Amino acid sequence: MKPSWLDLSELERRDWLKANGQPSFRSGQIRKWYVDRRAELFQQMTDLPKELRDRLDAEFRLFTLKKANLQTSSDGTQKLVLEDDENGRIECVLMPDEDRVSVCISSQIGCGMGCVFCASGLGGLKRNLTTGEIIQQILILRNLLPEESNVSHIVVMGMGESLANLDQLMPALDWICSTDGLHISQRRVTISTVGLPDKIRKLADMGRQYPLAISLHAATPSLRDELIPVNQRVGLQAVMDAADYYFEKTGRQITYEYILLGDVNDRPEDALALVRLLRGRKAHVNLIPYNPVEELPWKGPGMPNVMAFRDQVKTGGVSVTIRKRRGRDIDAACGQLRRQMDKKSLQVLN
Repeated sequence: MKPSWLDLSELERRDWLKANGQPSFRSGQIRKWYVDRRAELFQQMTDLPKELRDRLDAEFRLFTLKKANLQTSSDGTQKLVLEDDENGRIECVLMPDEDRVSVCISSQIGCGMGCVFCASGLGGLKRNLTTGEIIQQILILRNLLPEESNVSHIVVMGMGESLANLDQLMPALDWICSTDGLHISQRRVTISTVGLPDKIRKLADMGRQYPLAISLHAATPSLRDELIPVNQRVGLQAVMDAADYYFEKTGRQITYEYILLGDVNDRPEDALALVRLLRGRKAHVNLIPYNPVEELPWKGPGMPNVMAFRDQVKTGGVSVTIRKRRGRDIDAACGQLRRQMDKKSLQVLN
């Protein structure tokens, strides 16, 4: 299949243009079409010579991911499933709000971390996304907006472990944040990780300003070992030490994501353990009431438990909020819509 133009480096694009008898400034013309004018096809780029458009069509595609399913919530949230040439599916989400437009993107097809409560990892890891595929998600979601609207914030919290695909993710984010891309401030792009200490330190040493969110979900080694199997290998203390290093190097406050599972990690003793772990650190806790997944046994917490947990953490001196729930009337849990589509495909095959 033809590759994506977005997977080429700027040098590779200019070299291709030169080899095809075109001046290097054509690269900027092409870029303006998909960045500023929201083109999705080369033939829409009408100020390019017809011969060049035909040649581009013959060798490349702009977007290699195609829209497979789109759900729109009553609150304006749009969940999109994109599909590659091998029927691999990924999810990404558009979340317009009064003062911002956020997108949540994926870094992998599937996930290999094995978190026991997560729909994204059911079926395991298929592959890493390419730099171009990560960029495509953002542009395709942006193109769902009215012309006068644009993306203001990005969260890499969709399918996959972000830092396990750092080599493809960083060029994509760096380009999106550049003047050639969407010119979004690095401080408005949050990278989420289950906690891979070596990768966290590597990211810290890159000199970027991307905020880091660590999917903590348990504040004791034993419970985190149960919920997040990779913790058995890396260890909670190593994750916290790497997070401290990231803060020291970047000055960016760490966000700790904490999914509340009913009767599992939402008890008073769990809140106390969380306070003990984070007190004295420049940290913020984002509490996420669990969205149940059909194939998994976990249940969501009752709202009284959520509020009591938040109050106990706050009283303990740790900054905490409850994540605003978006898209509650559509398949809300990450990976859930993809799973529904995969099951329907299997039914058809059978």
